Amino acid sequence: MSNVINASHLTLAYDNGTKEIIKDANFTIKKGEFVFITGPSGSGKSTLLKALYGQLRPSEGNLIVGGLDLANVRQRKLQELRTHMGIIFQDYKLVNEWTVAKNVVLPLMIAGYSVDVQNTQALRLLKHVKLAEHADKYPMELSGGEQQRVGVARALAKNPVVILADEPTGNLDDYSSNVIWDLMENACQQLETTVLVVTHKIPTIFSLPYRHLIIESKGVYEVH
Repeated sequence: MSNVINASHLTLAYDNGTKEIIKDANFTIKKGEFVFITGPSGSGKSTLLKALYGQLRPSEGNLIVGGLDLANVRQRKLQELRTHMGIIFQDYKLVNEWTVAKNVVLPLMIAGYSVDVQNTQALRLLKHVKLAEHADKYPMELSGGEQQRVGVARALAKNPVVILADEPTGNLDDYSSNVIWDLMENACQQLETTVLVVTHKIPTIFSLPYRHLIIESKGVYEVH
């Protein structure tokens, strides 16, 4: 399996490099791996995800994602890389003025896919997340768990190479949590999508082999 992510002596910091969050981290993630990232509150889990999609540049070291070094990547290349990523936010980040179906196909709209492709993919994905009957509703008409399932469907819209998820089931009921874990497991298993999930708790029922990285005291360590 080829490497999708490679961090070498990676340091991530805020305030022009004066506030170090992660220091001198080294790790590699291969295509098709499922990785849980845990650690105490404020340890840098979400900071690492931000760096992986290019919102925060490394202050030292290298962070290579999909062959691009994010320490000095051009904005155009970064935007191209992001088209191969699915990002699941803890606060959903749905467009409240758009229907559920339109929210799901946002990545396809940006990429210029035809309306037919958008409609077909929206229906397929909403069936996957058990929300097909809510296609024409608006996000505020759904529960929090249902909104997050829309967020997951959107992240899967373009069959991404990498999924980055920040506490995707943090505040959800068991049913919605199980739907989301099943979807991400299937993407990893069937499409060889690389999945990284920041979570405070690894699910007790999880069928796939996975890796566990923990962030603490500014370091990133593998738990065996």
